[in-house]
Amino acid sequence: MLKGIPSVISPELLKILDEMGHGDELLLADANYPSSSMGRPCVRADGHDITTMLEAILPLFPLDTYVETPVLLMGVTQDASGNFDVEGDPPVWTKYHAAVDANQAGIKFGKLGRFEFYDRGKTVYAVVATGETSLYGNVIIKKGIIV
Repeated sequence: MLKGIPSVISPELLKILDEMGHGDELLLADANYPSSSMGRPCVRADGHDITTMLEAILPLFPLDTYVETPVLLMGVTQDASGNFDVEGDPPVWTKYHAAVDANQAGIKFGKLGRFEFYDRGKTVYAVVATGETSLYGNVIIKKGIIV
């Protein structure tokens, strides 16, 4: 056991966070995301939402300040009829902004379209499969350097 490590961070996730280097990306996936079929290492965090995971990970994980948007969200998309299933920004994004700001203020968020996000998900270092049920809950964070 270690002191100061949040209980939601499993030994497997702690190992992955430590292995990651500058520029590596971690995808925190919602419950609907095809986490296991992306071909990347997948750590289970069932029963935990993404905000809780961000709050636990970010004190240990500096975000990359050498890129414009070290946090990427899956942007809202239109259905086949051209309608959006969410009006405006999904409410969960406000929680993500608060979690990031609490640990590293001034970080900009980017958005990727659904299929662009899936493509990016195939290149991340690892995926954390959470129990997040909010629409458009997926987020990718890019690791920075330890100063």
